[in-house]
Amino acid sequence: MWLSNFTLVLPDEIVSRGSVRVEDGVIAEIRPKPVANAAIDGGGRLLMPGFVDLHGDMVEREIAPRPNAPMPIDFSIHELDKKLAAAGVTTAFAAVSFATESVYGHVRSLETTSAVIEGINRLQDDLLIDHRVHARYEITNLGAAPALEKLLEAGHVDMVSLTDHTPGQGQYNNIQSYILSIAERRAISEEMAAEMVAKRIEMRNNPEIEIKLKQVVDLALKHKLSLASHDDDSAEKVAQMHDLGVTISEFPVTLPAAEEARHRGLWTLMGAPNALRGQSMSGNLSAIDAAAAGLLTVIAADYHPAAFVPGIFKIADRTSLPYAVAMATRNAARSAGLLDRGEIAVGQQADLVVVEAGDVHRIRATFRKGRFVYSDGTLHQPRALAA
Repeated sequence: MWLSNFTLVLPDEIVSRGSVRVEDGVIAEIRPKPVANAAIDGGGRLLMPGFVDLHGDMVEREIAPRPNAPMPIDFSIHELDKKLAAAGVTTAFAAVSFATESVYGHVRSLETTSAVIEGINRLQDDLLIDHRVHARYEITNLGAAPALEKLLEAGHVDMVSLTDHTPGQGQYNNIQSYILSIAERRAISEEMAAEMVAKRIEMRNNPEIEIKLKQVVDLALKHKLSLASHDDDSAEKVAQMHDLGVTISEFPVTLPAAEEARHRGLWTLMGAPNALRGQSMSGNLSAIDAAAAGLLTVIAADYHPAAFVPGIFKIADRTSLPYAVAMATRNAARSAGLLDRGEIAVGQQADLVVVEAGDVHRIRATFRKGRFVYSDGTLHQPRALAA
C-alpha cells in the first residue's frame, strides 16, 4: 500500500510530497515524490511516526472519572484505547501507581492497580494500539513491593519508575504549599493536613525503604526494563538515581537537575502539556526552556494525550520539527528499549500519524502497523482499506 503526496517528517529532514510504501505492517520503501495509483493521497499533509507515550496517567481518569463513580476496568481500558488512537499515540505505557496515601488513593490501591495491569496484559490483542505497563513504585509504600515483585516476575510490567512524594523535596518541596493543597483537596482543616504531612515525612526515615528499593531496582534490571526516576530536584538526586541504574529522569523539577541528567547521559522526559502551556502546572521547570537549552529529549502525554501535537509544534518553534517530533517518537521508543518503531524509515513498523497543520493542528488519521486505527474521514479510508 502506497501513502503518497505527504510532507514526510523523517529523522533528520522534511520531505515535501513524499511517499511511503507499507507491506505487512512495515515501512518497505520511501520516495521523495508522489507515486501513481496510491491507496491514499495525503494532499500535502504531514506524516509523522506514531507517538510513543512513556508516561500517561489517563487510565486512572477512565476508571474513576469522579471519586465516587468507579467504572469497570475492561471498559475503561477500551475507552482509553480509542482516545489514544485519536491522539496519534500508537504505543502507550500506562503509568499506574502503587500509592494508596495519595489523593488518588481510591485508584492507586494494590488491588486496583494490580487489576489494571492484569487487564492491560489480558486485553492487548483486542486493542487498537500497543499498550504496555509503566509501574510507578512509591518507595515509601513498603506494602507495594511484594505485589510489584510478583508482577515483574510474571512479565506483566514493561517499565518501572521510582517515585518519592515525601513532602519537603521533589515536586512538593514547599511544605506549607503542600499542606494547603492537601487541605483543599481532602476538604479538611490545615491542622489535620499538617498532621498528615508530618506523618508522611516521618515515614521516610524507615530503614526498610532503602532495602525494598534496592530489591525492586535489582528485579527491574534483571528483566532488562527501563528504569526511571521521578521529580528529580537537584544534581545530587540525579547522581543518586543514576548510580542505582536509572536511565530516564522523568519531570526534572529544576534546571540543575536537568543539566546533571544530560551530563550523565540520562534521557530527560517532560510532559507535552507543559510544552503546550509553556509552563509546568506545579511551577517547576518549563519544557520549552529545557528544550531550548538542549536538555529535553523525550515528551510524554502525562495527563493529556491531545497535547502531543501542539506541544511538538511549540518545541519546534524553538528547535526544529524533526527534533521536536523525535521527542515523542524515536527518542521515547529508544529510551524504552524499543528499536522497531519511532521513525519513518525502511524496516520500521508502519505506526504513522497524519497531521494537518493550522491555527489548531489536527490529527486526521492514525495507523498502527499500516492499519487504520483512527480516521476523521478526511483521507480516503475506504480505498485504503480495500487495498
